[in-house]
Amino acid sequence: MTLACVFPGQGAQSPGFLHALPSHRAVQDTLDEACATLGVDVLALDTAEALRSTVAVQIGLVVAGVAVARALACEGLVPQFNAGLSVGAYAAAVNSGAVAFDDALRMVRERARLMERAWPSGYGLAAVVGLGETQIEALADAQAREDGSRVYVANVNSPRQIVMAGSDASLDAFVARALAAGARRAQRLDVAVPSHCELLDEATGTLAAYARDVPFRAPHGTYVGNRGARPLHTGEAIRDDLATNMRHTVRWFDALTVMIEAGATVFVEAPPAQVLTDIAREHYPDVTALAASTLPLDRLAAVVRRRLETAGA
Repeated sequence: MTLACVFPGQGAQSPGFLHALPSHRAVQDTLDEACATLGVDVLALDTAEALRSTVAVQIGLVVAGVAVARALACEGLVPQFNAGLSVGAYAAAVNSGAVAFDDALRMVRERARLMERAWPSGYGLAAVVGLGETQIEALADAQAREDGSRVYVANVNSPRQIVMAGSDASLDAFVARALAAGARRAQRLDVAVPSHCELLDEATGTLAAYARDVPFRAPHGTYVGNRGARPLHTGEAIRDDLATNMRHTVRWFDALTVMIEAGATVFVEAPPAQVLTDIAREHYPDVTALAASTLPLDRLAAVVRRRLETAGA
């Protein structure tokens, strides 16, 4: 009978996703606040052309997540648990009260700029489905030995859904290797930076220095971090998680498991996708997982209330 809000990461975006947010005063207020903070029209960030920019994508995802979470809070639905995948962790931190929205937006903008500057082209991510982490690491080691091209485990989204980071050439070679080794699916993602690996060491150090001046506080409820997939209870710990998560593997499935073991029974995934919803439904069919992008807000709120009541009966 406990609600969790989860927030997707880069790759979940699609053209028009900010324009598809529900018509609600809290959503409009959030959009207005984002425009005032950044000095741009955030609704211009979700065109196909704009979404070629990592900066536009990451800002847009945080705005969408915070907007819908605030709208749910207006309906009396305040989560006990908040967690986000990669840049989604910034929306989770805002929703848990650990950092102000305007500070999070400025930090995300800095994060995205650093990632783009570090590797402006020729790098990205690929998803592999059907092989476990041990198999993936063995294939990556073999590829590095044989041709010197290195790929890295970026996200462990589920036991057999792994995201890899690296150069375009290295990822293309790894996709072919993974398919030959029995992967059900292996494909490039719509992400233009090599997230969550040692290639972002320098950028992480710069962001950590920036973050030292950002005010953080202890969260309300439970914030589950990216790096260790464990609850973080202090502002300092959450600052470190957000500042360094682009350098370290995101262990999303572990974070999901921790929330369920701690009592989360209903999950709502913020727009614009339902990747995290599908993972929860596949591996934990006894919990309720809902994607906010698939239901009108009033219906979503009604379903969440009903499921929470049922779980508590």
